[in-house]
Order: sequence, then structure tokens, then C-alpha cells
Amino acid sequence: MLRHRRPLTFRTRAELYSQLSTLEAAGLPFERAMGLLSLSGEGQVRLQDMRSHLANGLVTASAGERAAVFTKLEARLIQAAFNAGSPSAMYRRLADYCTDRAMQLSTMKARLMLPGAIFFMSLLLAPLPALVGGSIGLFGFVWAVVKPLALLAGLFYAVRWWFGAQAGDDAGGRLRSLPLYGPIAIRQNLRDFLESLALLLEAGVSMQDALPAALDTVQDAAIRRDLSRLRPLVEKGASLADGLRMLSWTSNSRLIEFVESGEAAGKLPEMLKRYVALETEAINGFYEQLAAWVPRVVYALVALSVAYSLIAGGGVTPRLRDI
Repeated sequence: MLRHRRPLTFRTRAELYSQLSTLEAAGLPFERAMGLLSLSGEGQVRLQDMRSHLANGLVTASAGERAAVFTKLEARLIQAAFNAGSPSAMYRRLADYCTDRAMQLSTMKARLMLPGAIFFMSLLLAPLPALVGGSIGLFGFVWAVVKPLALLAGLFYAVRWWFGAQAGDDAGGRLRSLPLYGPIAIRQNLRDFLESLALLLEAGVSMQDALPAALDTVQDAAIRRDLSRLRPLVEKGASLADGLRMLSWTSNSRLIEFVESGEAAGKLPEMLKRYVALETEAINGFYEQLAAWVPRVVYALVALSVAYSLIAGGGVTPRLRDI
């Protein structure tokens, strides 16, 4: 049952890995460090589950994955770091990674909070003149506020279903079909795969083992199927650059150049990380633009909604008559 839990939030995982990094750097044995870890809410419950699995003899990475404290990829990275000697550097990388993702989500939510509050206030104010004038009762006022919220909730769940909330739907294909967002969705899936691959290779995992592990971060089913062809190609003797060149989604000349340079210099993880940094910068730039424009669109929709409510609901007309 535990393996079906959703991953902990990026913010909680950033806090977890930051604590682990600090405790590891202080030289504390892992068993003692586990006793000192403290998270809020669901995170603390899962830590207790992890401690139970450790007491039953599971190794650190497996116990964390079983308790849904670590994702599958994080568990593999941590296990590889333990095998290489010390997981301290890996904890720090994971803490930085989760912190960056948490900040992106936080920025988006913060920028949407004000237009969301204005929209809710407009829902409260629009039927208020009718309530004061006696044309609607308290139930009618509540319904006038709840109705658009219910419609929005229905629209949200309809969109989730359309994008594949139900099992078997090709959510990735539908995301790729969206204008503007489609190319970013593809780049984000590839970026996540290459970033995971770089981390695994840097931790000492072999290419044959790193490729299927990195696939776990790819959400798009079609891209994941395409990338799954890499391992057989590499096992037959092809270089990573040659394998990527044969796939549908990775024929990007810049990516191939980075991989070829890394393989020639014996610094493939480093070159992959450089490419990932450039892709992350481009993707973050898109989301920054999205975070800037979504509130503006919401403001415009709220203004139109308020204007329509005042005109259609008689909020302005009675005052004109009084004049």
C-alpha cells in the first residue's frame, strides 16, 4: 500500500535532504541521524514507517522507497552514493534540486494568489446588491457565489480527465498537442531524463543500469518508449551519442554535440549536466513568462466578470435611474 503513495512535496524533500546532508557532514552514523530527522505532517509519518523498515533489516534506500520517503530514482541515487562511500554530496544535490523545484511552484502560486482573491471577492460582491435589495434571499446569494466555483471545479476535473487522469490515457500526447506548451513538455521530459542519467552516472552507476533508472522520471509514454530503445543499442556497442541520434525525440544537434564531447573527454556526466543547465534555464524562462502572464489573464477575466455581473445583475442600472 505504501508504494502507491504520492511523493512528498518538493519542499518537504528539500528539507529532508538538507537535514541528511548536514547530519552526514557532521559525521553522525546514519542510524543516529535517522533518529534526529524531523519533518512536518505526512513526512514525519513516513519517517516512522522508514524507521520500522530499517529495524526489519531493509537497507537505507529500500526502506526509504518502501515508506515513500524517497522516490524510486532518489532511492537508486542514494544507494549508488552509499556504494561509492559517502552519500553527503548526493544529499546536497537532491536538496538543491528539490529546493529549485519548490521555488518554481511557490512563485507560480504566489503570483496567482492576488488575482484569485480578487476573483473570489468579485463573486461575493456581484450578488450583494440583489441580496440587499431583497430580490434574492440568503440561499440565492450563497448559490450565486457557489455556482461559478462549482463550474470551475467541474472544468478542472474535466481537464484532468482529458489529460489522462484515468489509467491508460496518453496524458503526454495530449500535453504535446497543446499550443505553446507542447514543445516545453517535450523538452522537460528529456531534461528530466538527462538530468537523472547524469546524476546516476556521476554516482558511479553503470550506463546499462542508469538508463532504465532514468526512465522513471519520464512522464510522457511515447517519449519513454522511444528512450527505452537506448539500452539495447548501448549494449550492442553503440555510444550514447549514436543511440540518441537514432531516436525520434533526441536528434537535437546541440544535445548530440554535448554528449559526443563528454564521451570523447571522459566527462559525460559533466557535459550532460551542462546541457541540462541550459535546458533548465530555457524551461524556467518559459515558466517565468507563464507566471507573469497567467495573473494578467486572470485579472482581465475577473474584470470582465465583474463588469458583466454589474451590468447583467442590475448593479449599475438602478443607480442611473436614481440620478
